[in-house]
Amino acid sequence: MTDNLKEKFWDRLQDTRAGMLSTDSAPAVPMSHHADKNSGTIWFITAKDTDLAKSAAASTRSQFLLSSADESLYARVDGALEAVTDRKMLDEIWSVFAGAWFEDGKDDPDIQLLRFTPREAEVWATDGSVSFLYEVAKANLTDSKPDAGDHGKLLF
Repeated sequence: MTDNLKEKFWDRLQDTRAGMLSTDSAPAVPMSHHADKNSGTIWFITAKDTDLAKSAAASTRSQFLLSSADESLYARVDGALEAVTDRKMLDEIWSVFAGAWFEDGKDDPDIQLLRFTPREAEVWATDGSVSFLYEVAKANLTDSKPDAGDHGKLLF
């Protein structure tokens, strides 16, 4: 099940727009992400003067909390966050959403790229809210427990 749950995690992470990212010294804030399944990393674009960027300047423990809009993924991901300079990756993950925050686009000197390397996660992968409502109704009619999907801990 762990390999299947890990696959679901990466696939559904691609379809999830944002989560809450924090470090030991920076409070959780909403952040859009780019999941790189091949390298096992999650990327963020922020400004150099944010608490997250300052905290990540010296690789730090961090946590990324996720809840997908379709309710098919919930996760708490613990890992390391570091500030990096990687123009190729910035070009790859740049979007109109990121562009709205930076006056000079990808060339804005205030841009800070953050690389999050997951170490472990607790993941809930469901079939979504409609399926869950069906499971709750079925459980109430049959006195059984609802099937809430896959749940487990992952190591990366």
